[in-house]
Amino acid sequence: MANKITTEDYIADNSIFRVGSVIEVIGQVVKVRIDTGKNTSSILYKGDIIQNISVGGYVKIKKDFEEIIGKIEGELIRENKDNSQKNYTNNKDKINRILNIKILGYLDNGKFERGIKELPLIDNTCFLITKKEFNHIHQFVDSDDKPIKIGQLEFDDGVNISLGINKLFASHIGIFGNTGSGKSYTLAKIYRQLFKEYKGNKSFINNAKFIIIDFNGEYIENAIVGKESKNSYDLTTKEIGEDDERDKFPITKSTIENATFWSIFLEATEKTQQPFLKRAIKDKFIENKLNDTDFIVHIQDLIIQSTSVSGSNIDKAIPTEFLYELANFLNNESIKSVAQHFQNHLTGGTEKYSYCFEKIFSNDEARFKQKIKDAFNRVLVDINNLSQIKKIGLKIIIKYFNEMIRGFSNREHLSPLIKRLEKRILDLEKVLTIKNDGSNENEKNLTVVSLRNVNMDIRKMLPMLLVKELYDKKKKDNNKSHSLHIIVDEAHNILSSNSDRESKEWKDYRLETFEEIIKEGRKFNVFMTIASQRPSDISATIISQLHNYFLHRLINNNDLSAVEKTISYLDKVSADSIPNLATGTCILAGLMAKIPVVIKVNEITDEENQPQSHNINLIEGWK
Repeated sequence: MANKITTEDYIADNSIFRVGSVIEVIGQVVKVRIDTGKNTSSILYKGDIIQNISVGGYVKIKKDFEEIIGKIEGELIRENKDNSQKNYTNNKDKINRILNIKILGYLDNGKFERGIKELPLIDNTCFLITKKEFNHIHQFVDSDDKPIKIGQLEFDDGVNISLGINKLFASHIGIFGNTGSGKSYTLAKIYRQLFKEYKGNKSFINNAKFIIIDFNGEYIENAIVGKESKNSYDLTTKEIGEDDERDKFPITKSTIENATFWSIFLEATEKTQQPFLKRAIKDKFIENKLNDTDFIVHIQDLIIQSTSVSGSNIDKAIPTEFLYELANFLNNESIKSVAQHFQNHLTGGTEKYSYCFEKIFSNDEARFKQKIKDAFNRVLVDINNLSQIKKIGLKIIIKYFNEMIRGFSNREHLSPLIKRLEKRILDLEKVLTIKNDGSNENEKNLTVVSLRNVNMDIRKMLPMLLVKELYDKKKKDNNKSHSLHIIVDEAHNILSSNSDRESKEWKDYRLETFEEIIKEGRKFNVFMTIASQRPSDISATIISQLHNYFLHRLINNNDLSAVEKTISYLDKVSADSIPNLATGTCILAGLMAKIPVVIKVNEITDEENQPQSHNINLIEGWK
């Protein structure tokens, strides 16, 4: 019986599955001459339809007991010029059909492994792969992993593609494709399948945290999961009515008090402005004066000090400029009126005092100080109810004028920083609220932060700030069962290495923050998913460190080049097909997919859970 089975297998291999023999081996590229009569498109064997040799298909080359798997990348024909063969039955016999094959891996006890263990030799036999072997090659789920189904092979609708949850989500993921190619849909699909699988699982909710940085507001409603099952922050820097509630993202006090953040946020120069900001943020003396009781007294003392400094180099405009700056920052009319009063009545003084009030001698110190205090009697402020963000801005302003008065800093160096401060503080206050460092986490483990209604400064700064806070916190968490998943849609908005709209220092810091996560995050169970229509704009370091890729249609040559350069295991057939992929179809490549495959992503059955990225139907709108 054993001999009969062996004989049947041998006959099947050599009469049905055999396609030719190796005639050339150059590195990973192998040329195979096809046997005569192997030109049909498919073979029917034991009820299964087996695809015959074709570009993009797979073959098996036997070398002794090794079974080497390769992918057909192209074919050509050569005329047989052997003069000894003169008795051809027809002209076809003169032609040799040659396949170009790239070695992908090998079969080990029936299981496909990627990589090169052996290279074939000349005259080794090449075979078609069986249906069973085909399924082994397209098996992307380990035995100890849990599968989620995401689609089917594009060129074989009967083959479903499932991915292992651990292999996929414990990795950095890149989803790339032109607008309208389906990349947002793919992102939503894989995370929709994950949340469906673990719906109601308490360990999943407690141990895995997901945050989506959503630049276009595609996930803010019910995409992936219903709105009631996630934290949604639809941030805006636009002016809204006083009675309208504004979404604000909660951030810890320690993060907002970080001097490095303020240096980046205000685009501070390295030599002068950054050291000043560090001094201002750390100044506890000024911080202790930021209350309703001490604030006005402190401002009075600064004005008296500024008007009592002798010397010809003292700027006479400092007191009024200081008060006008405070009035504008606090939107306080009473401080503004004091500034106007000083502007009208405060004049140059004698050598002893740099200033004096009209009709009051400058050397009458007691009356001079009393005049200043009288002016502040009508000032009303509400410092206690200022936000922490606003108080930090106030500290910076007071510190600036304090150093101007004392002559510790140069006005020309610091005044550009103060001019940027007021508007950016107002924008920051519109989108952030401060929480205590030890506050409890929200019970929902998916958070969506929409940036569709924020201005360019906040769009650049806020993702970096949020991600850095989460990453720094996760690095301190020693619990190995906890994971953090950062998802950035339209990632070219924040990960661009070609932006000219910002300072070099800011761009370097932004990229270094995300590059550190990509390079080191896996050690701390921090994983990133980035989706973008312009991979060429994204830092090459980031793209090259991704583990798994979903490549939708890309047309721009720079984007195609960026993908091909950074994904070393993308074969030529797959790379050449990228510009022609249909909407919703992508190439799956990476460490999880042992070979690149073209898959059609399944629909999200619940329409409300789809991302809001559909093209508008103009005809319907014009009826």
